Amino acid sequence: MKILSLVSAILFFFFSSFFFTSCKKINEATDLGSDLIPPIDNIKTFDTTLSVDAVNLLFPDTQDTTTSGVLEYLGLINNDPLFGKSEGRLYFDLLPASNFKKPFQFAKDSLVSLDSIILILGYNSTFGDSTKPQQVQVFEIPAAQSFQFSEDYKIRTNPITVVGSFISPIKTFVPSSLNDSVFARDERTINQLRIPLNNSFGQRLINYDSTTAYSSRAAFKKFFNGFAVIPQNNGVANALVGFDLTKTKLAFYVRVKNAGKIDTSTINFSLSDSTAIANYIKRDYAGAEIATAVAGTTPDNLIFIQNAPGSFAKLSIPGLFGLSNRVVHLAELSMEQVTDPLSGIFLPPFYLYLDAFDAIKNRYRTIPFDVTLTSATDPSNDTVSYSFANTNQFGMVGVRQIGGSGDSVYKWKFNLTRYVQHIANGTEPAQELRLYSPFPTVRSLSNGVEQYISSGVPYGAGRVRLGGGNHPTQKMRLRLVYSKL
Repeated sequence: MKILSLVSAILFFFFSSFFFTSCKKINEATDLGSDLIPPIDNIKTFDTTLSVDAVNLLFPDTQDTTTSGVLEYLGLINNDPLFGKSEGRLYFDLLPASNFKKPFQFAKDSLVSLDSIILILGYNSTFGDSTKPQQVQVFEIPAAQSFQFSEDYKIRTNPITVVGSFISPIKTFVPSSLNDSVFARDERTINQLRIPLNNSFGQRLINYDSTTAYSSRAAFKKFFNGFAVIPQNNGVANALVGFDLTKTKLAFYVRVKNAGKIDTSTINFSLSDSTAIANYIKRDYAGAEIATAVAGTTPDNLIFIQNAPGSFAKLSIPGLFGLSNRVVHLAELSMEQVTDPLSGIFLPPFYLYLDAFDAIKNRYRTIPFDVTLTSATDPSNDTVSYSFANTNQFGMVGVRQIGGSGDSVYKWKFNLTRYVQHIANGTEPAQELRLYSPFPTVRSLSNGVEQYISSGVPYGAGRVRLGGGNHPTQKMRLRLVYSKL
């Protein structure tokens, strides 16, 4: 009896361990509906892993048409061993904030002095090393250079081929100090980069009158076409600094005589609905790891994703082609960061995104059935815009966890369950996938019209190195939990 009891105990322990191991295996590998997935018994329900072939590519101009926004990046990245160098230049014009035909609310003969003229850029964030000093200088865009608010300038193309004389000395600043308080003319401000311009330039704008420069906005552009803020290479700068142009202005600090008294006054030029904006971001991959990675066509063990203008990966999952009919409980494409010494400085993109290539229509489309969008109509022109509704559920947001290498990494798990179910049913073909970091992306509608989808995050910032399908410890893979019919 004791022997029988011992055997029973061993068998109970074995089956109990198998049951809890099976449940643990499900729960550890996914956070998506773990309570809805049946236990894996290897009789009706199975758990398998499909390999992924991933190839690094750079976005060509025809596939990356990202245009400038109001959050723009300025500065230099001199030393990113994974992605090389980056440069951000700002181009914009600012117009009088009040009465256009009389922007200076004082008589010219009452002006005692122009104390200073300051270009104030509204600071938002830093991508890179915020402790390394940056240097910038402000130039004038010549009137002969075409620069119009009606143009959608692409961030990967320099729209300004001619830059005039500088209108400021070189300004040196440390990005980490931009959120410090600044006291200017009895005003306490924060989150500003303040660049003093030459007083001669400010006096020139004051001297214009309402019959010429200030007669209309079009006329003003002929007298002053805008600013070019260009980084100067000091050899140590290592960040792109984000500025919000809605919080940017040109401030004139003046002293005027009013009823025999000397008063101080501040006049601002600011962003308007007819402001021209361009942000040029230049990438230089010479000598960087990505330069070697994008040179081949065979599957890579390391995948390099850089936000626009940047790179992407083409993914193929051979096991999905010809997948037999079955009940798909979970199809989860997982990937994780392979860290480098500067991972804590150059952070991953806020979103990674996955779409599919429709070979019949020769265009990329949202993942069928697994990506949910919301739409909004602009009543002024009846245009419809789209945005992502299930970024977390789909898996676009990375989660920081302990990775296969034993260190803290970001992981992404894309939920492709509905899509793979349709592949198994034969109602949807298996397609090549594309992994990248979107600013806006494109959705192909059923009528063949392409519609931009806003991700709600800025371009320019974010990069990550991931393990590919053949990485030794941090493999990109598709986990498939299914039941036989």
